Amino acid sequence: MNQLDFPILSLMLAIPMAAAIACLFVEAKLARWIALTATLVDLALGVVLWANFQTVVDAPQWQFTEYAPIFGRFAWAMGIDGISLMLIMLTLFLMPICIGASWVSIDKRVGEYMAAFLLMETLMIGVFTAQDIFLFYIFFEAGLIPMYLIIGIWGGANRIYASYKFFLYTLLGSVLMLIAMLWMVREAGTTSIPVLLEYDFPAQAQTWLWLAFFASFAVKMPMWPVHTWLPDAHVQAPTAGSVILAGVLLKMGGYGFIRFSLPMFPDASAQLVWLVFGLSMVAVIYTSLVALVQSDMKKLIAYSSVAHMAIVTAGLFAFNQQGIEGAIMVMLGHGLVSGALFLCVGVIYDRLHTREIARYGGLSINMPRYAVLFMLFTMASVGLPGTSNFVGELLSLIGIYKASSWVALICGTGVILGAAYMLYLYRRVCYGEQVNADAAAMPDLSMREMWLLAPIAAVVLWMGVYPESFLAPMRQDVLTLVAQTGSAKPAGDAHFKMGEAKTAEPMAHHGAEGEAH
Repeated sequence: MNQLDFPILSLMLAIPMAAAIACLFVEAKLARWIALTATLVDLALGVVLWANFQTVVDAPQWQFTEYAPIFGRFAWAMGIDGISLMLIMLTLFLMPICIGASWVSIDKRVGEYMAAFLLMETLMIGVFTAQDIFLFYIFFEAGLIPMYLIIGIWGGANRIYASYKFFLYTLLGSVLMLIAMLWMVREAGTTSIPVLLEYDFPAQAQTWLWLAFFASFAVKMPMWPVHTWLPDAHVQAPTAGSVILAGVLLKMGGYGFIRFSLPMFPDASAQLVWLVFGLSMVAVIYTSLVALVQSDMKKLIAYSSVAHMAIVTAGLFAFNQQGIEGAIMVMLGHGLVSGALFLCVGVIYDRLHTREIARYGGLSINMPRYAVLFMLFTMASVGLPGTSNFVGELLSLIGIYKASSWVALICGTGVILGAAYMLYLYRRVCYGEQVNADAAAMPDLSMREMWLLAPIAAVVLWMGVYPESFLAPMRQDVLTLVAQTGSAKPAGDAHFKMGEAKTAEPMAHHGAEGEAH
């Protein structure tokens, strides 16, 4: 169903693609303006998309659909649901900010750099809109190429190692997913994702299919212990590369679990939920402790990303509405907050050209505007009420608790450890004595930097104060997913029971109601 008179999804892919080609043939200054204009036009189209998206109960699940056969069963099939919409909006919102963040810091091969970013925008939107399983795979895998180039060409001193590690880790996992997709298409006789969602795959095949998809999505998230490519990639990537890597690329793994693993293989998801919970619990504790001892700011934020994504995986596999809604909200909130934190690191890195925490200190004295915004994003990362991450983490932990009180207890410690390493980072960077004269002489945020950080700050507060505007578009789709997995849902050890008003009874009967067991 398309509520508009034109193929808006194809147009949103075509605009950055055309701009990417144009950037290759113009001078640096013009390439910057072409990239910024294209990303802003796409953002405007995204606003139109959101404004026309139907959230009523009887609205169709798939909206703005487009279909054009290509060859055989393969087709150009596009369409979105509420979950896709939110992730597309996250992508569209962060892209102009990434272009702005690269305005001054990237001065070599600017046209090619802007083209790589615009190509990545096309491919990321493609992942969230594809309704043909092979089209999804092409977009999912092709997104590796521009990111590989961005790290390998414009990255730090050890960029070649980091780019190869990033490419090989993510590619190897996806080979198994392709084999599984080929089997699924042969079995079901279709490449259409909406049709495959309705197909009942044999129980004995589900486990193998689930493991094949898990190999790809676990690396993309990334889950422990296949997370080691992420700190290297973040440290070596330019600032905008880190923003888009943490902001959107990591979310593709979570989207894959939502779109494929849970609804298509519910029995296998239920049988292997212990694996997801186990890896998530280890990741929350281990990566939080590793973050606590980092001396490099980017590495610290990179490890915190793994811990946050572990809350996402545990929430998704809680098999209930709160867990899944919370996991998606964490994905959105983390995309904004981690992106903003990497921008904050980039701001001071551009001035002093070091990410060593010990080289800073007392920045609140000479950079008060920077200190205020950095504080907001630090608090949002910790999950302060009134910020984006609070809503997602609270919902996720409620959902996880319904599935397993022990998993909720251990994942909940991630919030405490998150406060420890983020506040420790903030104290060392913005408070204390100014022992380094060069850090003490750094100027505060420029207008360009304010324009990059202020919109993210506004949306972080918007999500925290009025989360319903983000939850409403995806509620029906989450309920559909819960219904699809309902028959396989494992029994949890904790159950909320609503208390009821009762007339006077013997005291022995009281106490069972309203408790969690």
